[in-house]
Parts: sequence; structure tokens; C-alpha cells
Amino acid sequence: MGKKINKRILAVVAVSFLGFCPQVLAQDPMEMAAKDPKLFIDTAAKQLKWEEPAEPVKVVGPIYFVGTTGLSVWLITTSEGPLLLNTGMPDSGPMIEASIRKLGFKPEDIKLMLTCHAHIDHVGGHAYLKKLSGAQVVMLADEVELIQSGGKTDFHYGNVPEFAFEPVKVDRVIRDGESVKLGDVTMTAHKTAGHTRGSTTWVTNVTDAGKSYGVVFPDGTSVNPGYRVAKDPSYSDIGDDFRRTFQTLETLKPDIWLTPHTETLSLEARRVHTAKEGAEAWVDPEGYQRWVASRRQKFEAQVKKEMGAADTPKED
Repeated sequence: MGKKINKRILAVVAVSFLGFCPQVLAQDPMEMAAKDPKLFIDTAAKQLKWEEPAEPVKVVGPIYFVGTTGLSVWLITTSEGPLLLNTGMPDSGPMIEASIRKLGFKPEDIKLMLTCHAHIDHVGGHAYLKKLSGAQVVMLADEVELIQSGGKTDFHYGNVPEFAFEPVKVDRVIRDGESVKLGDVTMTAHKTAGHTRGSTTWVTNVTDAGKSYGVVFPDGTSVNPGYRVAKDPSYSDIGDDFRRTFQTLETLKPDIWLTPHTETLSLEARRVHTAKEGAEAWVDPEGYQRWVASRRQKFEAQVKKEMGAADTPKED
């Protein structure tokens, strides 16, 4: 009996990491995960297949998926060499390397490395791939300390060893709204804080078969288990940061949106359609607006929950 309950809890905790609606349980899965961050990260990695290899695939123009089954890593080729956005978990470096080679590109040629935010599941492979390529690591100013500390300065997970990763030196620091240009590709950074203090949404425009596409890599919306955004906040401005993030994301009107976790992408379904439709298989502007709206609703629900709990007397 106990083992069955634990398995159910593990599955729900993993799903809640991505902000999906969990099944109704007697105990709030967010609270369960908050009590045991090690269980949280281990479960998410296993249940959502963060460290399982996946087939690479072309998305649109110069953008290729080279991530794992559960985590998105994006290779973007340019006239002056490729750049890489995100690197997955610490053990994912060799998998990403293999995927890049399978596409016919050389990981040693990577010139720049970007990220959505400096948590172990998105920058864990940075150190490996930087050593392999010598690429410059580019980071929003608010996120520099976090990646250079190996995760130890994180406002929520800083004291959890399972969330630590090999520190990486940042070579170039940018500010909100600045662009990074490599060859014929320009990536513009928007600070979308909340999930971390320097969560970054990247925006670019690419061409495929003569057609132009606006592409957004949105980030910063997830309220992780244990975060507090209203009452006794996890950091002083976290609530305001989340609200600014939603305002920023709502102003963007992408043709294609590519999230850090593959569950949101419906990756396998799109992979099938890509074989027939090409880049058009990834076009979903309405889906983006619905997604942003749903993320804002989840945040506001968290605010109400915290404030309601604070105002409700506890029963003996």
C-alpha cells in the first residue's frame, strides 16, 4: 500500500514541476515537494525523462532541437558558427554533443552559449560543452551570480546539494532588452524574472523556405513547489517580478514558441508533423496566448491561496 501511494505522489510531484494541473490528492503535491526538494528533482528527472536521449530535429530555419526527451536544448546555426540555448542536466552534455554531430554540425564550433535560467536542468551541461567548444557564455546580469556559484546562490534551492551544478564563468554580461548577434542571427533578451531573479525570454526572427517567422523562447512563469509569491515572499520582489513577466510575455506575438520543457511543446507529435509540414508544424500563435494566460492564472491562484491561508485561523 505504501509503495503504491509513493509512486502516485512521485508522478504528481514531477508533473507539478512544469505547472500542469495535478490530480486531486488528500495532500497538496506542491506542499509535498516543498518538504523534500531532493525527491522533487530526482522524481522530475526520472518521470519526465530529463536525462534520456532524444532524436534531434530541425524546427525552423537555423533552429534545431538537440535536447533530451524531457528538456529542450536549441542549436541555432549562423553564418559565423552555431550558438546553443540551454544544455540540460549535468549528464546531458555528451547526449547533446552526439545530437549535434548527428545533424552534421560540429559542437566544437559553438561560439556562444545562452540559457533561459540557471537551474540545474537548463545549465547542467554548460561546463562540459564550454570545455568542448571554448564558447563564450552569455548571461543576463541578474543571473550571473547564480550560474557562477553553481546554483548555490539560488533564493530557494541554494542549500540543496541536488540542485548544484559545476560553476561556469560568464564571458559576456547583457542587460534587459539587449541583443546578442552572431552572424546573420540576432537574439534579443527580455528579463522575465520570478522563477529565478534573472530568468530570460529570448526572441528572434528567422527565415525558412523564403518565409519569415517570429520565434520566442518564453521563460520565467513557473512557481515551483515551496515558492512563496505573496505572504512572506521567497524574495522581496518576487510577486512584482512575476507580474512584470506576464506583462512582457503578453506583448509578444510569436509565430512559433519553444519552451524549456518538451511536455509543453508536444514534441513527439510535432516531430511527426514536421516530416510532412516542415516549419508550419510548429506555428501556433493562439496556443502561445492561451499558454501565457494559463500561466498567469496559476500564479494568481497561488497568490490567493497564500493570502487565504494567511487570513484563515488554524483549527486545533
